[in-house]
Amino acid sequence: MSAIPADFSGFIVIVKRDCETCQLIVPVLQQLAATADCLVYSQDDPAFPPGLPAVRDDRELEVSYRLDIEIVPTIIRADAGVEVERLFGWNRDEWRALSNNPGLGAGLAAFSPGCGSKSVDPGLPENLAYKFGDTRLSARRIEVAPLQDEHELAFERGWSDGLPVVPPTEDRVLRMLAGTTRAPEEIVGVIPPDFASCSVEKVAINAVMAGCKPAYLPVVLAAVEAACLDEFCMHGVLATTYFAAPIVIVNGPIAREIGMNSAHNVLGQGNRANATIGRALQLVIRNVGGGKPGGVDRATLGQPGKIGFCFAEREQDSYWESLSVERGFSPDQSTVTLFAGGGVHAVGDQKSREPESLTRSLAAMLRGLHHSKLYGGPDALLVISPEHMRVFREARWSKARFREALAQELVIDSGRILAGKGGIAEGMPERAAGGHISKFREGGLQIVHAGGGAGMWSAAILGWAASGAKGSVPVTVSVKS
Repeated sequence: MSAIPADFSGFIVIVKRDCETCQLIVPVLQQLAATADCLVYSQDDPAFPPGLPAVRDDRELEVSYRLDIEIVPTIIRADAGVEVERLFGWNRDEWRALSNNPGLGAGLAAFSPGCGSKSVDPGLPENLAYKFGDTRLSARRIEVAPLQDEHELAFERGWSDGLPVVPPTEDRVLRMLAGTTRAPEEIVGVIPPDFASCSVEKVAINAVMAGCKPAYLPVVLAAVEAACLDEFCMHGVLATTYFAAPIVIVNGPIAREIGMNSAHNVLGQGNRANATIGRALQLVIRNVGGGKPGGVDRATLGQPGKIGFCFAEREQDSYWESLSVERGFSPDQSTVTLFAGGGVHAVGDQKSREPESLTRSLAAMLRGLHHSKLYGGPDALLVISPEHMRVFREARWSKARFREALAQELVIDSGRILAGKGGIAEGMPERAAGGHISKFREGGLQIVHAGGGAGMWSAAILGWAASGAKGSVPVTVSVKS
């Protein structure tokens, strides 16, 4: 819908009383109105400017929104209902040329820069887009009574993960949607366990609730897309009694652009992007897919990472290629990798200064993941800290060499882990005895570099269930703008 009347030829001027430049040009507007068709709209006071035959009321800011006004005063020259030219602020020579009036503004200052339009005040662009925009949000609106606490309502309706959520008002959702070029109605995926179609708009709603900034939305969308892939098996990740949760690992330029943490306390609290991106994914699974604890989510104990677990790999000073590069992407691509993992297991080795010793130390911890007698099962994620990385850098060990040495340390004589061995009922059945077996499948150990520069601590996270058709495998997708 055009804000310029059909077949109108003349000048349209947008002003507000609370603007010194608009007050300065009152005599100019009186001159224009006396010699040409002139429509003057006031954003804050229909009695301003004085001395004009009719000032139109734009306190609702619909005209300002439709004309995309950013600065007042703005003057637009229209011909037969079509905008031909516009100026903003006051520049005497330019206004004289536009109006073809060489005497316009005589006696006034030659230049005054103008003020910000009320239509671009904080929060208003999104509100105006919802009221007057061509595209309306399609999600169902929940009416909140005047005295009702909207935060308590979210708890009562079951939309929360146990922590307060940000109310997803129309203006907040529209502001979030500005973080992507993708259409609000585009379907991102089908979310288990209810297999509900999830649009970009629905992801944006949950990203608002999680506390995301609009710049985070492309990463959240990529994480949702990854969670919907069959090989990730999100339904199984929910339904298992294990501790599993989708862990989001971000690589590429976008991690730095949105300020993600890859250094100190990288797996902990304190960084908004890390905390809210992982939480947004979990809220989508909960609120769109229906994956709630006690329902399909059957975790025996769970773990704090089920609120949201997300971090960026420390790429800027890494000696090794990143996780995403290992998985076939270029270093300049932004990606999200989902890994279905449990809790964080510490690896403390303060003394190893040779790569062989540190590799054996890491392997000793990895062999005990899940259970020291269980082999050939879930994948794992190994997070190497900078101080441990330094040992490999100084010895000039490549990531491939480390992988090869580590793999050798993770192979065991299957006879040592038989059920009942050492008085422990857990273990491999007798029929599996004979030969050697590796702790993880080939390609089942993911390695990333992250953490603060001090402390010889690394960490490992065990994946969920067996690989392939029997469980979840890590998936990586590119981040789209």
